[in-house]
Formats: sequence, structure tokens, C-alpha cells
Amino acid sequence: MLEQPKAAGPAVDAPVVPRGKALRSLLIMRLLAVERIFRFLLVGAMAYAVWKFSNSQRALSDLFETDLTLFKPVATHWGYDLDHSSIVDTVRKTFNYKHSTLTVVAALLAAYALIELIEAIGLWLAKRWGEYFAVVATAAFIPIEVHEIITKQSAFKIGTFALNVLAVLYLLLAKRLFGLRGGKAAAERELHSASLLEIEAGGG
Repeated sequence: MLEQPKAAGPAVDAPVVPRGKALRSLLIMRLLAVERIFRFLLVGAMAYAVWKFSNSQRALSDLFETDLTLFKPVATHWGYDLDHSSIVDTVRKTFNYKHSTLTVVAALLAAYALIELIEAIGLWLAKRWGEYFAVVATAAFIPIEVHEIITKQSAFKIGTFALNVLAVLYLLLAKRLFGLRGGKAAAERELHSASLLEIEAGGG
């Protein structure tokens, strides 16, 4: 049994309820928001790990050297020189990073995680400011992603780059940002028109 209408009036004044194209658009926005939430959690965990490491650097270094000493006889037996291992050298260089440098890295990662969280909130709520914020923030990192792909290619980097480019293009064109395709006014007219047609079709 259908509920009784809670208000009356012309269809043009009816609240806009996501239907059809608008509903698909909302679904895409929320999928993008979920992807941003994943990034927020991942980068946030990295920021915490770097910060934690920066405060335990000396203890971890001592532990590493102690364990390395224990493993040296075994490694030597199998012909592996740990003192000249590239992996060991890399780990030792990491322990030599300044505390201030690691703190800056942790802060930058935390800032990036916060950006991803703001994007996720704006996109999930389908707010206009969220669309603008997502486009600007995502586009700002595209040159860095291009540099990373040129430096060292990987399927993950290429996939992430492609996803970000598609997200920017979608938001710019579908949401008519920065005055494209008539801007905000045209986007609102399209949304209201589609909703109105659905209401009239349902009433007819």
C-alpha cells in the first residue's frame, strides 16, 4: 500500500529526488568517495608508520644490527656477504635519516590523507564544493604521477593514473564545473528537468 503524500503543489516545486541519470551519477560519486576513503586509510597508515619509526629510529637500528650479527654466520656459510648487501645498505641509510626529515615526511603524508578524506566526504554527499575540491586536488597530483610512470612504470601506477584522469574528466564535463557546458545553472536545470519528467511520468 502506498503512503499518502506529505505535501501538495505543482510538480515544478517538488524536491529533486535522484532518479535515472541523476541516480547513476550519485552512484559514480559514491564509488569515487569509497576509493578516496581507501586512499585515506592507506596514506594515513603510512603517515603513522613513518611518525612511529621517527620516534623509535635508534632502537630499531640497534635491533637490526643485533639481528644482522646473528645471521652473518649463516649468510657467510651460503656465500652471501651481508656487509656489502644492497638491501642491508638501503636499510642502514633509512636509519640514518634525520628525525626532522622523517617528521616532515609524516606531516606531508598526513596532509595528503586529510585531502583524500575531504574529497571522500564531499563526493559522498554529492556537494558542489566536493566536486571542485576533488578535481583540483586530483589534477594537482597528475604531473607527479606522470613523472613516476616515466621514471618507473608499473601496472598499478598506470591504472591509478588512468582512474584519476577519468575522474577529473567526468567531474569536469558531467558536473559542468568551471562554467563548462553551461556551468552550475545548466547542471541544476538538467537535474530538475529529469526529476520532473520522472514525477510527471509516475503521476500519469
